[in-house]
Amino acid sequence: MSQTPTTTSRRELHARPDQEGQVTRLVIMGPQGAGKGTQAARLAEVFGIVPISTGDIFRANIAGETELGRLAQEYTNKGDLVPDEVTNAMVRDRLAEPDVKEGFILDGYPRNAAQVTELDQILADLGWELDGVIELTADRAELLTRIARRAQDEGRDDDTKDAITRRLDIYAEQTAPLTAAYGERNLLVQVDGLGEIADVTDRIVAALAAQLG
Repeated sequence: MSQTPTTTSRRELHARPDQEGQVTRLVIMGPQGAGKGTQAARLAEVFGIVPISTGDIFRANIAGETELGRLAQEYTNKGDLVPDEVTNAMVRDRLAEPDVKEGFILDGYPRNAAQVTELDQILADLGWELDGVIELTADRAELLTRIARRAQDEGRDDDTKDAITRRLDIYAEQTAPLTAAYGERNLLVQVDGLGEIADVTDRIVAALAAQLG
């Protein structure tokens, strides 16, 4: 059974003399099947921060029948994608919650260049900035095998090989500009997402420590 690593604390990873205490603000991205959700939860525990997924934000707003939730539901009911402005507003609201002040790890946002710009603005308005961006990488053939196996186990008929391949293509197309932008800002760490869960977490923590000092 894997255990949550304790090799690097939040204080050791990131400390700024001009801040009261230390916080860690991270983004995690990666293709379907790379284990983003699992690693986000583990890293949140390692660094003592809040895991925030866009899926959870959407579900919370819809379940709570907020104005943004009702708006998002209108789009999803029609089979349309929820526009960036709605997603951005939900993320802005979530990052304004008190529990996020000690740090967070965002999973599923940003997904495009416009959302990168919006996230920068949201953080600037809060007087914050990102500390790091993690991209989980994985061999494409292994991802296809992993997702297909999971689809079979869960009885998901919509996860055909063509559908999975298309989603991986879309991810690669949309993410390349994001990783390039974050790489230019020296925020990006790329980590192999395949292997034992605990080993992947250890690799991420080590990569962040090396990158952020």
